[in-house]
Amino acid sequence: MGMRNIKLIIEYDGTNYCGWQTQKNGPSIQAEIEKSLEKLTGEAVRIHGSGRTDAGVHARGQVANFMTDSTIPGDKFSYALNNLLPRDIVIKDSTEVSPDFHARFCAVGKKYSYLVLNSRFPTALLRNYAYHINYCERLDIEKIKKAAEAFIGTHDFSGFMAAGSKITDAVRTIYDISVENEKNLICISYKANGFLYNMVRIITGTLLYTGIDKICPEDIKDIILSKDRERAGITAPACGLYLEEVYYDFP
Repeated sequence: MGMRNIKLIIEYDGTNYCGWQTQKNGPSIQAEIEKSLEKLTGEAVRIHGSGRTDAGVHARGQVANFMTDSTIPGDKFSYALNNLLPRDIVIKDSTEVSPDFHARFCAVGKKYSYLVLNSRFPTALLRNYAYHINYCERLDIEKIKKAAEAFIGTHDFSGFMAAGSKITDAVRTIYDISVENEKNLICISYKANGFLYNMVRIITGTLLYTGIDKICPEDIKDIILSKDRERAGITAPACGLYLEEVYYDFP
């Protein structure tokens, strides 16, 4: 039958993991799935994710693929793996795909969301799933929306990536940023052809600063052009970040 290529769509709660990628300093999403695949197939399987997520970051639509000699039907891997994986990792879908599909190199875009809780007190139930702020009456959602518009388009986002990043080409295209506010929960969604390390978290921190008048929305374009990380806002914590979807056709 030969080697087969299986694509997985994965949802996970990143709270108890050191991130997607296998690391020596703690459990990872990748390692847990590979361990379960070895139990299932008897093979030392290597899976390829669409990209890394950091410790504490969650996913509703991470994509990965792996090659296998197993005769298990492609759509049955999800059922079998979910019986082996810890409950904070779920395979939402599995399909057999063409041999040339690669979860990372074939991706043309991604969607992330970031959840913020704006309330006087934190909440025990969302402590690992949203960034708590206490700006209540101060936070101006309309200013955040206005500032978000300045990020849309193709820009050099050097000022919005983590210090020490080895990326040499920081040009990315953001197709859309939406800001939704319901009661005390704010969800900011980002759709782009790709993201730099910590880019979503830094843009989120910058947008929140515009909402409390620490940064003027009209200054965002100049901050982008400056490529100066010091002029942008804080790096919002990992707990509020979700990888929502990976695109393999133009989003």
